[in-house]
Amino acid sequence: MNRTRGVVSGFRRPGDGNHSRPLLRFWAAATVSELGTHVTTLAIPTLVLLTLHGSNTDVGVLSAARWLPYLLFGLIMGVLVDRCRRLPILVTADIGRAVLLTLTALFVRDVPTLAVMLALMGLLSLGHDVASQSLLPRLVTTDRLPTANARLAQTGSAAAATGPLVGSALVKALGAPLSMVLDAVSYLVSGLLLATLRVSEPPPSRERSTVSEGLRWVYRHPTLAPLAVNTHVWMIFSAAVGAVYPGYALTVLGMSVPQLGFTYACAGVGGVLGGAVSTWAVRRLAVGRLCVLSWFVVPVAIAGMAVVADWRGAAAAQFLFWVCIGVESPPAVTHRQSVTPDRLQGRTNATIRSLNWGMVTVGAPLGGLLADNVGPRTTLSVAAAGFVVVAVSLARSRFRLV
Repeated sequence: MNRTRGVVSGFRRPGDGNHSRPLLRFWAAATVSELGTHVTTLAIPTLVLLTLHGSNTDVGVLSAARWLPYLLFGLIMGVLVDRCRRLPILVTADIGRAVLLTLTALFVRDVPTLAVMLALMGLLSLGHDVASQSLLPRLVTTDRLPTANARLAQTGSAAAATGPLVGSALVKALGAPLSMVLDAVSYLVSGLLLATLRVSEPPPSRERSTVSEGLRWVYRHPTLAPLAVNTHVWMIFSAAVGAVYPGYALTVLGMSVPQLGFTYACAGVGGVLGGAVSTWAVRRLAVGRLCVLSWFVVPVAIAGMAVVADWRGAAAAQFLFWVCIGVESPPAVTHRQSVTPDRLQGRTNATIRSLNWGMVTVGAPLGGLLADNVGPRTTLSVAAAGFVVVAVSLARSRFRLV
């Protein structure tokens, strides 16, 4: 199997010629679609609240519709990705999302239909996410995976920082529906870039692929199992923080909407910086120690968020929180990809991602319920304590020795 060589920071180094072009094209497609996705993240609530005259409850229902396919179909999607070539799944998902988003922007004018369309979008996004992480090890050698994952994580963080700012300008100038059409164009461009990508994909294995085989691999593996289980729990507390933070910022801290947007931009900058130093840090601390250290810093950021007095302190807390995510996420994903056989990549990635995002459907409503009863500051403090427990659990596992 041909694999890209010579990939370093920035994906390539002088003298590599054409070897890194597939990875560069893969990265360009990810950049375009990530930016468009974050534009729509702002456009959808605006469409619901201002155009469809919906409520905050409607916005919450639509968010659940977006992530529900991960919980319902994630394990099945892993089997599909392992039974098929991965590049065609990526192209199909991008083109499908472009068509669905265009139809949604131009014709959907009620919340129930929008929920159905977003659920279909979520299903295509699920296939894209699983196939994308499973294809990357076919584009680079194992020793180059840390750098490739770090650069892709930086791309996502940069999109998270700039997407809402670009989206707010587009929504103001064009309105929410036309802004969503532009996102559809970004998916189309991504799909066309991927369609021209040349990668050696072996024929799908004729062995019978089962969901249970992927589950056994993940949850019986000496280092994957503790990483996966603790990450699932980590996501519950993260979802709770994400659900509580906007209301906390606007009502308790008295932020304006632009100030809230600025704090989110600081989060994106933190993710970019964390991704930039991730590969360097792994060389000095190793994967396990780096991830454990990052997990112990996370509760410091959340505890700080619970006691700040204004938007400046909240922006600093968001920055620190996302620095930690930017530092630990790429090596954790790299470890997962490196220890997993190619024939199990789809099921492994789907198992972990689907259950991770499934935890959002648990943590977000719990966080909101707790905030309504005991207050957002107390809820953030509870989340910080939960992050400490999960960090201790990971530190006591065999993963720390990776």
